[in-house]
Amino acid sequence: MNNTIKTVIAATGSYIPEVVITNADFLNSRFLEKDGTPIVKDNATVIEKFREIAGIEERRYALPDQKASTLGYLAAKDALDSSGIDAETLDYIIVAHNFGDVAHGSNRSDMVPSLGSRIKHLLGIRNPDCVAYDLPFGCPGWLQGVIQAEYFIRSGDAKRCLVIGAETLSRVVDPHDRDTMLYSDGGGAVILEAASGAAEGILAHKTQTHSIEHAMLLTMHNPVYDCGGEKNDLFLTMNGRKLYEFALSNVPLVVKMALEKAGVHLAEIKKVLIHQANDKMDHAILQRVFKLYDMECNDIYGIMPMTISKLGNSSVATVPTLLDLVLKAKMPGHQINKGDKVVFASVGAGMNINAVVYQF
Repeated sequence: MNNTIKTVIAATGSYIPEVVITNADFLNSRFLEKDGTPIVKDNATVIEKFREIAGIEERRYALPDQKASTLGYLAAKDALDSSGIDAETLDYIIVAHNFGDVAHGSNRSDMVPSLGSRIKHLLGIRNPDCVAYDLPFGCPGWLQGVIQAEYFIRSGDAKRCLVIGAETLSRVVDPHDRDTMLYSDGGGAVILEAASGAAEGILAHKTQTHSIEHAMLLTMHNPVYDCGGEKNDLFLTMNGRKLYEFALSNVPLVVKMALEKAGVHLAEIKKVLIHQANDKMDHAILQRVFKLYDMECNDIYGIMPMTISKLGNSSVATVPTLLDLVLKAKMPGHQINKGDKVVFASVGAGMNINAVVYQF
């Protein structure tokens, strides 16, 4: 590793799908318990309780003719167009996702060819030395792609990498599962570059996989609910309570490890950009991070910008989309200035956790 080389963010991009689905759109849903019996509470009560916990008022769905690779391509194009970077100069395209391309009206994954190859094709990149591949790593996939790109850059193997997170979760969920209201679609991207002797860039990172006891907290099941679907259908399902407890116990520790590797104190951090999984959970995670440092945080949402209320949980797309919106002054009340130190963090299926400390 070349310690004089830093990995810096050269450009960001995102694509927010056009279809807006509000909580009211679920008022006529038929929500069931896992044993197939109807939920006793009326939908209005279920939806309001969901809003109080998750913080979601609406979410975005892809258009019928769009797939995850489409959303990833549009986010990548936004990053390239807004920066003027020549796509032919990219050494790697890393695409984080979990379900490949899923056609509208289906829940079947299509991952051949890889989304990386599909997006490279859509971008019209001819350079064969631009290597495109996929990274399934749960919701932390995009951030893990950033970590992999950093290794390529610091080893001298790459000078410029495009890391994309794209997902269409709306197509892999059971409409009879109330957790369906969490999920959304989206795409986000970042272009990372090598910079010699720069003050800015990635300072440190930390990743963990907790699989012995927690691998099955988020899974695909058949059937999840007795909903009369196809016999071989698979739907995304989670153990929400245990996942919440796992995140609160483990994510703050990983964030602290990353900060310690960077030699940065929490008091120096200006923003925490965390995976938009659940408003209540993210709020509690940040409070526990502060508790690890015997500090109080009186302005949680000033430090931790949130998009979940309007965009929902789009898995690998949440953090890069959030970053793009903040850097392009599309998040009122939030900005990142030169010299600011920021923490990125995510948690998801696996169970995987990662965190990156970055200086702008």
